[in-house]
Amino acid sequence: MASGHNELLETHILGDDTLQFVVQAEECPPLERRFIKHVGIGDGATPLHIVRTHLSGAYLHGTIAGEGRVLLDGRWQTQRPGMTSLAPAHVLHAFRAVSSHRWKYCWVRYMPQSPRSNPKAMAPIMAWFDAAPLAQAVMGLYCEMRGDADTASCELWVELIERYVDRFVAPWRKEPRLVALWSTVEEDLGRDWSLDQFAAIMKTSHEHMRRLCQRSLGRSPMQQLAYLRVQHAAHLLATTSEKIDVIARQVGYQNPFAFSNTFKRMTGVRPSTFRARKASGGVDRPS
Repeated sequence: MASGHNELLETHILGDDTLQFVVQAEECPPLERRFIKHVGIGDGATPLHIVRTHLSGAYLHGTIAGEGRVLLDGRWQTQRPGMTSLAPAHVLHAFRAVSSHRWKYCWVRYMPQSPRSNPKAMAPIMAWFDAAPLAQAVMGLYCEMRGDADTASCELWVELIERYVDRFVAPWRKEPRLVALWSTVEEDLGRDWSLDQFAAIMKTSHEHMRRLCQRSLGRSPMQQLAYLRVQHAAHLLATTSEKIDVIARQVGYQNPFAFSNTFKRMTGVRPSTFRARKASGGVDRPS
């Protein structure tokens, strides 16, 4: 197995000892209406290993028991019970089981047109959040779909799934100073932002600002700035024909090489490769 994310290729290995219970939008209209591609529950073990170099929509992944490894923001992180992550659209995304643990988890995969997949849809990259109730809602939908598939009941299960997702992604919005900060930054990503400027907008100290960002977003202020820049750049690469060096300047990188390195660290590929893959389409699998 590749030791670094630069070596990762599109991979979909479940293994004989991994179970998955999946509901797809194609079979469940309430999911499709909410732009949810699929939801599911997994009980995995090695050699479970998933790599998506073409993640087109946001992907929420919560651990219920055991532990696994999740690649987010260009680094492998351990995800334990009570932890949930949300991978934004357009980034390199991967997860795998580890040999010493079974890993029970649930997920919600969004379509590209979902508001959750919007480049401005900020959410914690990894945070403490009990995904067990979400998993029960997913299993309720799964059982309903394999039973009478009553439309009204399916609507209720999907609504409940969305409510749990809202509870995970919403906490940062309860902090007005964070809302003011990142709304201001998003309006001018090309600016040469500094921690002093961030603290001035929030009217607080550097340390308190750092704690608020880490607790609410799962990132430091400068990591969040890099995330927003790369997310917006990926959106422009996928939806416009602007030259790469022009996009780099629009999101705050005067040095195209520095932009390319940051983009590759967070998405797994150079901007030119990302654009070429988006143009040719990508692989999309149900997990």
